[in-house]
Parts: sequence; C-alpha cells; structure tokens
Amino acid sequence: MPDRAPQPVDRQLPTDEARDLISLVRDIAQREIAPKAAEEEDAGRFPREAFTLLSQSGLLGLPYDSEYGGGDQPYEVYLQVLEELAAVRLTVGLGISVHTLASYALAAHGTKQQQVEHLPAMLGGGLLGAYCLSEPSSGSDAASLRTKAVRDGDDWVITGTKAWITHGGIADFYTVMARTGEEGPRGITAFLVPGDAEGLSAAAPEKKMGMKGSPTAQVHFDGVRVLDERRIGEEGQGFAIALSALDSGRLGIAACAIGLAQAALDEAVAYATDRRQFGRPIADFQGLRFMLADMATQVEAGRALYLAAARLRDAGRPFAKQAAMAKLHCTDTAMRVTTDAVQILGGYGYTADFPTERYMREAKVLQIVEGTNQIQRMVIARHVAGPEGR
Repeated sequence: MPDRAPQPVDRQLPTDEARDLISLVRDIAQREIAPKAAEEEDAGRFPREAFTLLSQSGLLGLPYDSEYGGGDQPYEVYLQVLEELAAVRLTVGLGISVHTLASYALAAHGTKQQQVEHLPAMLGGGLLGAYCLSEPSSGSDAASLRTKAVRDGDDWVITGTKAWITHGGIADFYTVMARTGEEGPRGITAFLVPGDAEGLSAAAPEKKMGMKGSPTAQVHFDGVRVLDERRIGEEGQGFAIALSALDSGRLGIAACAIGLAQAALDEAVAYATDRRQFGRPIADFQGLRFMLADMATQVEAGRALYLAAARLRDAGRPFAKQAAMAKLHCTDTAMRVTTDAVQILGGYGYTADFPTERYMREAKVLQIVEGTNQIQRMVIARHVAGPEGR
C-alpha cells in the first residue's frame, strides 16, 4: 500500500503562539518520535530520550506558571499538544499527561518555598514524575488506601505499596498519597518523594496487552523517610488534592484518546482509498463509507467535548462533570474507532504490519486508567441526579 501521510487536524487555537507551538510539536513528533514508535513499543522500550527532548523544548510543563519553568499555556492548548503526541505514540502523550498530573499537587497546593525549590526541575529540568494513589486493594475505592506515613520528628516515614503506577521504577519523583490519620478521605496527606529515596523500590513492570513501552509497576515504600517540608498541603488534605488533580488528569486522558482515535481513522481512510476490490477502491462501498463517516463524527464530537471542558477550566469555572463526560466519551470513542479501523483493514488490520492492531490494544487501557468509565458514569450521575441514598 502507498504510504499516504494524513492531513493535519485543522485546529481552532487562541493565539499565534499556540499555532507555532502546535507546529513545533508536529515537527518533533514526526521527526523524532514516529520513526521509532512501532519498533520500540514492540520491544517494550521506554523512550526516555524523547522526554528529555520534550523537556528541553519546554513541553513538559505547558499548563504551569512560567515563573517556575512552565509554559503559561491554557488547558485548551496543552490538551491539543497531548492529542498531537498521542496520535504518533500513546506512550509519549500519556506519559506527559501523567507527568503533568504528578506535578499538579505541588504547583497548585505547594508553598512558595516548595515551588521555588522543586518546580523548575520538575517542569523544565528533565525530570519525570509519577502519581501514586492506587494500591493493590484500593483502586476505584481510593479513599481506603493503606500506605501509611508516620511522623518521626521532622520526618515522615512512609510504608506501603502503590499499584498500577505509570513510570513506576523510572520516575525521578513520586507524588504519593499516604494515610496520616483516621480512616477514610480525611486521613490522607500528599507527599513529594524523590525517586532515589532510600527504601523506595519498584517491582518488575506489568506485562500488558498494550502500551508496552510505558512501564507500569508496583512501587514499594519500605520505611522511606521524607522531610516534613516535602509534605504538600495540610495534613488530611491529600485526598482532596488527589481528586482535584484527577479532574484535570481526566482531560489529559480524553485528549490522548482522541489522538489515538484520529490516528486510527487516518490509517483507515488511507487504506480504504488505496485498497481496490471488485475494480474500485473499497472506500466507494456505502457500508464502509458510513463506517468512516461515523468514526470521523465520533472523533470530532470527542474533540469538541474535551475542549469545552478545558475552556471551562481555563475560565475558572467548575468542570468536574464535563471532565468525567469527556473522559468517558473520548475513551469509549477510541475503543470503537480503533476496533472499526481493524475491521476496515480486514486481515491486514490484525497483523503487526499495520499499526491498527496496536492502536486497538492501546485504546483499551484508556477506558480504565484515572477512574474507570464506570466510575465516570457514577461521577456524572451525581452531578445530574444528586448523590446516592438521599
């Protein structure tokens, strides 16, 4: 089949600076990330050099304050950067989303001294972060976490295990939620833990069906000592910080999902317009044309939904309901569109010679991470119909 490059997405961007930023991202993505993506994913290699380049290019701290090395970009722009990167390699797009999530607690709730001391290296100094909330026995029920932090003089001693940690074992810093008080959400506190802390270790990465280049691992805290000055926010505020971070993080997942879906749509269109059967391109057959039309509509609707939520966030308005809707719709869209792309390619779609099978495997995890889509429905329903058991 001819190698037909897809047309860039026609984006509505608020400034010339944002348009230049998207052009830079597309250049880096096509020149530095795309050529190695399939090979490295197949081999399970994490592209640390790509993240180093993205950090040097100012792309690891886009939504944060330039005073600390960030990019001063609105979420409306930051999310479209994620979409562009995820369309080329989900490991990279999702990795930046997770890094942004891990940086959120300090950027939004840290003291001025903490921000001055740590944020520049986190946002533009080549460091990579991980977010530690889930545990082996507390996933969706995150408020029941068991990892403990016990006060010892000016230190806290953290003991426990976190699970499903993206960048587990390779991160330079971990934003960790640990229990410092009573059971339930009010007894949880947030900490910034350096990746080389004594007593911190990671298990072997999970063997996953997709995103093999992105390590996901349990992280063990065996009496890890951190100074009280690395506590973020007040004691007992950690769960509220975690949920606030996840509202924004879900928008990152939504944008990555649309990037992946767009890549699958582009591949399906290129194949369908080149592949000939019965003397004409298969894109001429109505059944297949309607599939492509539905795929394109779902992608556009998802993009509009996550951008609408981002604009609410940028305006300082409540956006939790819309973030949950975006995460739900966009990740379900990614699953449908990638599955349909495999179907359009037929037997070729099921082989590793084309990227559609990888897109389909990768899409599934997006319906699970940062709150399963069943949890998103619960969040949306509470906003629409009120809390359960009233």
